[in-house]
Amino acid sequence: MELWIPITIAAAFLQNLRSAAQKQLKGVMGTTGATFARFGFGCPVAIAIVLALHFGRGDVLPDANAPFVFWMAFGGLTQITATFLLVYLFSFRNFAVGTAYSRTEPVQAALFGLIFLGETVTVGLMAAIAISVFGVMMISLARVQMTWRGIAEALASRAAGIGIASGAFFALSAVSYRAASTSLGGPNFMMQAAYTLAWTTLFQTILMAGWMLLRDRAELVRVAKAWRWSMVAGVAGGLASFGWFMAMTIQQAALVRSLAQVEMLFTFATTVFFFKEKINRREIGGCLLIVAGIVVLLMLR
Repeated sequence: MELWIPITIAAAFLQNLRSAAQKQLKGVMGTTGATFARFGFGCPVAIAIVLALHFGRGDVLPDANAPFVFWMAFGGLTQITATFLLVYLFSFRNFAVGTAYSRTEPVQAALFGLIFLGETVTVGLMAAIAISVFGVMMISLARVQMTWRGIAEALASRAAGIGIASGAFFALSAVSYRAASTSLGGPNFMMQAAYTLAWTTLFQTILMAGWMLLRDRAELVRVAKAWRWSMVAGVAGGLASFGWFMAMTIQQAALVRSLAQVEMLFTFATTVFFFKEKINRREIGGCLLIVAGIVVLLMLR
């Protein structure tokens, strides 16, 4: 089994934990604060990983060259933009439609990988990506009443456009992080990933902290008061991001983000076994499609 596969699955599991922690934070603070907790408390984790690799393993610190700085900053900005667009969808009545379209990220990552990095994906791998994406979209729309008129309106809705834009920015950030990490040229994929993550989270933390100091200082106070859950979100998110960055350093972003759809299976396992909630047939069908897409993806690797 290729190394990027277990790394991606582990990262998806950790991201599910981070999402659960952020859900707790949403009860005591706004969206900006819950988002900031992910970066602010995740930044020390990323720096600690770099220091552990440098002093513990003797890995050499990479040089932050110009291409690295550009792709790191571009990835950080596009990730923040994607997150805010996704949050903005909640103000729409048909936000589920938009959320479903934001899940087209792996397909768009394949396109941006081709445009910016010259990376190609075979027809078979593209079909595997499409199967898993369709499964995720089925789950996202499982609670929506589907009629021909409703589908047509959904396709032409503003929420759908924002969802696609959100997915595009997430895809751009994934491709940018891969470009930033690989531009370092060494010493190894672990240090490259950790170094890229440390710079990115520091950049995002400074940006968001500055914004909140200017626009909503009370939110920073709420984040500080909820430091326990913020720390859980930051640590889980930081470790998950380290996994994503490692996987995308050694494999194309489109394939990593496609396999990352396994997170939806972890989410459903939590829903069924811990929260004792029922899922409908469309959701079960979506889960099966995700599994099918992942199986095809792994068979073709």
